[in-house]
Amino acid sequence: MKIISYNVNGIRAASTKNFFGWLQATNADMVCLQEVKALIIQIPEIIALIEQLGYYHYWFAAEKKGYSGVAILTKLKPNYIEYGCGEEWIDKEGRILRADFDNFSLMSLYMPSGSSGEERQLKKYEFMRFFDGYIGTLRIQFPNLIISGDYNICHTAMDIHNPKSNANSSGFLPQERAWMQVFLENGFIDAFRHFNKDPHHYTWWSYRAGARTKNLGWRIDYHLVTKPMENRLKNVRILPDAIHSDHCPVLLEID
Repeated sequence: MKIISYNVNGIRAASTKNFFGWLQATNADMVCLQEVKALIIQIPEIIALIEQLGYYHYWFAAEKKGYSGVAILTKLKPNYIEYGCGEEWIDKEGRILRADFDNFSLMSLYMPSGSSGEERQLKKYEFMRFFDGYIGTLRIQFPNLIISGDYNICHTAMDIHNPKSNANSSGFLPQERAWMQVFLENGFIDAFRHFNKDPHHYTWWSYRAGARTKNLGWRIDYHLVTKPMENRLKNVRILPDAIHSDHCPVLLEID
């Protein structure tokens, strides 16, 4: 089974760059999208394309138009869809969507960024604190859980092109990195690092100064998988040649 996570930075913009031709070629079974920036009623042509490719589709948009929002596309019909997490401000921003299947659950996650200033950084920390408790409870009910998405955090110095100059940058702050470490230690596997220990693998690049061409990036998009699913992990690949966004997709293969 192939599962893709992809922050598309606007599904309408991505669709003008042959996103759906690319998606068809991947033959992915499930796709977690982040930052879709659209309501279903705004994208009827895109919905038609998704359905033509054989996907069921579920969307959880932000209240603010053109902002945030997550989606799950799946060729296997879920048993249940959970829209949001029950925390009002997070749900207004459209950041969490979960699909439950017979033997695992899949979540599309878009964690807030703190790069716009101190106020949003504090909201990011608030999200992180909430998410700890939320997932801790959820894992009791769903021990086989995959959380795929844009975490807006580089876990280690190996996950960012210049750790020294970014030491005080949101997304690589000590408190954020420590949170990621503890989150993993509490029962999750970073699926990419499970297979690949090498540096210089990134999932996001600034649009400035030719950063993508020079591979001056950050790895902030993850598939985090609960430890009971470890023996089902087959492969994970970052797909930097897919250029529909300032992010690139991450492909997880499981039994």
